[in-house]
Amino acid sequence: MSKLGNLGARLHRGEVGYDFVGNRKIWYGVSILITITAILGLTVRGLNMGIEFQGGAIFTTPKTSVSVAQAETYAQEASGHAAVVQKLGTGGLRIQVAGIDTGKSDQIKDELAKDLKVSAEQINADLVGPSWGEQIASKAWQGLAIFMVLVVIYLAIAFEWRMALAALVALIHDITITTGIYALVGFEVTPGTVIGLLTILGYSLYDTVVVFDSLKEQTKDITKQTRWTYSDIANRSINSTLVRSINTTVVALLPVAGLLFIGGGFLGAGTLNDISLSLFVGLAAGAYSSIFIATPLVADLKEREPQMKALRKRVLAKRAQTAAEDEIAETRSADEPQDATPAVVGQRNQPASRGRGRGRPSGKRR
Repeated sequence: MSKLGNLGARLHRGEVGYDFVGNRKIWYGVSILITITAILGLTVRGLNMGIEFQGGAIFTTPKTSVSVAQAETYAQEASGHAAVVQKLGTGGLRIQVAGIDTGKSDQIKDELAKDLKVSAEQINADLVGPSWGEQIASKAWQGLAIFMVLVVIYLAIAFEWRMALAALVALIHDITITTGIYALVGFEVTPGTVIGLLTILGYSLYDTVVVFDSLKEQTKDITKQTRWTYSDIANRSINSTLVRSINTTVVALLPVAGLLFIGGGFLGAGTLNDISLSLFVGLAAGAYSSIFIATPLVADLKEREPQMKALRKRVLAKRAQTAAEDEIAETRSADEPQDATPAVVGQRNQPASRGRGRGRPSGKRR
């Protein structure tokens, strides 16, 4: 068995483990710090909304020797707006100009044809109105709201309202971090980004439900024992599913990292950045929130119940009693005198009465 598999088996049996729940204040602080940074990024820099949301035009040119930087300059001079230019695999260019009046597209197209030294008929122009982008944004918000409501209802029925609340907090945490990273990095937000966000929410929810299911099984009849508190069992649930969560997250991140770093970085396929970044950041944030946010938050909420408070008091009292008894036993064993004369190996200790009569002359007893 591999070292990771052996570690997973030991974690599942409870032989080893890390106190995630006990150190929850640290993770809460880290999450708050990351969330504040993301919110500041959204407030200060804002999101770089794609042409689908702002409206504008996309010009696709045939193969040309003009560089991307030079094409950006030509497009900005022709339109008066900032332009995003990408090199296509065919050798042509994809020039995206947002926020322009669609009526000016023909004029911009003609000027680009002169600057790029190609025929205007060879340049394909796709126009996007701002109303279409508003419809996409509205549908995205509606889909997100419906998803959140259904998640809360399902978890409240399948588990309990505390787990539903903790899962909702974790999902909001993931969305905030992902959108904040988009604002800080400056990547363009497209419909692919929205699809990526909805995908990571489902993945994050899957990791959370796995831990919650283990927690639900292990906390059956919890008040009938005095060995573990609810926080102890919650911590065991995290540890027992830890390796599984790590494995699934790593396996999911590998192809996404290939799209983001190799496809978008080295190969220059910029159209992959919009969805790959949301998936990469969201998958990592989802795994983090499932382990460090959702389950510790459930433990916090459950420990406020009167039954759990009474259970915790009984468990701590029993542990204190056991520790005191062990200390007394150790003290007694240390105070007991030890025989200074060790017995000779093979020699039996016999009573003194057995030695009587030895050496006497044989004869009848009187």
